[in-house]
Amino acid sequence: MSKDVYRLIGPGGNEMELPIRTGTAGPDVIDIGALYKTKGVFTYDPGFVSTGSCESDITFIDGEKGVLMYRGYPVEQLAEHSSFLEVSYLLLHGDLPTASEIEKFEQTIRRHTMLNEGMLNFFKGFRYDAHPMAMLSAVVGSMSAYYHNVMDASNPEHRDIFAHRILAKLPTIAAAAYKLNIGQPFIYPRNDLNYSENLLHMLFAVPAEPYEIDEVASEALDLLFILHADHEQNCSTSTVRMAGSSGANPYSAIAAGISALWGPAHGGANEAVLEMLEQIGDTSQIKKYVEKAKDKSDPFRLMGFGHRVYKNFDPRATIIQDMCHKVLQRLDRKDTPLFDLAQELEQVALKDDYFIEKNLYPNVDFYSGIIYKALGIPTSMFTVMFALGRSVGWAAHWREMIADPAAKIARPRQLYTGPAQRNYTPIEKR
Repeated sequence: MSKDVYRLIGPGGNEMELPIRTGTAGPDVIDIGALYKTKGVFTYDPGFVSTGSCESDITFIDGEKGVLMYRGYPVEQLAEHSSFLEVSYLLLHGDLPTASEIEKFEQTIRRHTMLNEGMLNFFKGFRYDAHPMAMLSAVVGSMSAYYHNVMDASNPEHRDIFAHRILAKLPTIAAAAYKLNIGQPFIYPRNDLNYSENLLHMLFAVPAEPYEIDEVASEALDLLFILHADHEQNCSTSTVRMAGSSGANPYSAIAAGISALWGPAHGGANEAVLEMLEQIGDTSQIKKYVEKAKDKSDPFRLMGFGHRVYKNFDPRATIIQDMCHKVLQRLDRKDTPLFDLAQELEQVALKDDYFIEKNLYPNVDFYSGIIYKALGIPTSMFTVMFALGRSVGWAAHWREMIADPAAKIARPRQLYTGPAQRNYTPIEKR
């Protein structure tokens, strides 16, 4: 809603009033929608660091105070008391479910976990060493070929079906990609298991023997999915919104989001953290690598520190650090030295004036990769796991955008710096 106006003084002293809009929380925004039409100028904001691209009531972030809320609920409370599927219901529908609503929702997700056999055959066309994210993006995009009869974005029932299917089937697709990589047969989902248990079963079970699911491993995955479920207008979510704004089917929009997440500056950060720790190798080398990170002429960087939005601390990092301790203690993995190295690096960096001045604190990616490694999940699957958690956020934002009567096709403008008009010269005169 508008509460005031911003007076803009343009060339020649021309004055223009721009509406100021205010939300429930966070900074006000200046509505510049009429700026070009009225004054003939665009705004310039590379990376959209100061631009609000839409109105949303899903997630709120206060980067200065380290606040993350889903539909008004602090992520710390949801991480402590809720489950991933309950959080998914909250993100999709706006409120926490009643007992009957969550029971129905969970049953719906469990019944949609199986893939069409044609989709499973699709995997046979990939090389055995294809990256799981490449397979995830391709197979999700192919879902529009299997469910084209229920993709009417104007139909609320079809929007629900899409959200349920993407949430339910993505773990099955991810597990199939992993099984192809390691040369094992695909494992079908089981409706008697919860969301995270089912994923562990599909990843690690084999037909030759029974597989026992570790409750701590399941708890850890559920927590990670909650923490990754949504993060406002990040790169991949904005990609989903932009692709969906053209009217493209929702599976194509999600496939575009998966591709955006694949970038090392986005979803690939936790994999980079693990590679960095392995490069450092030992606590005795920490001081050396911290100095390298501070040297602008040195290409080495500390991965997993700082965040584009959070300027104080990442509220997800403390939660995930505690779970990392729990996982390593319970599973008795040999990766404890790696975790010890991470803790020591964290303490050294947090006490260094350089990192304090630049607000370079541990973020959620700093510990998540160590948890995945402790659970036996290979680094090539780290970003896939991120996508599983973020899938519900993508679906929620797509649904919100489609239902918004004010939504328009995304069409950013630019500052053109190329040649002025030139006349064509025949090739013999060049």
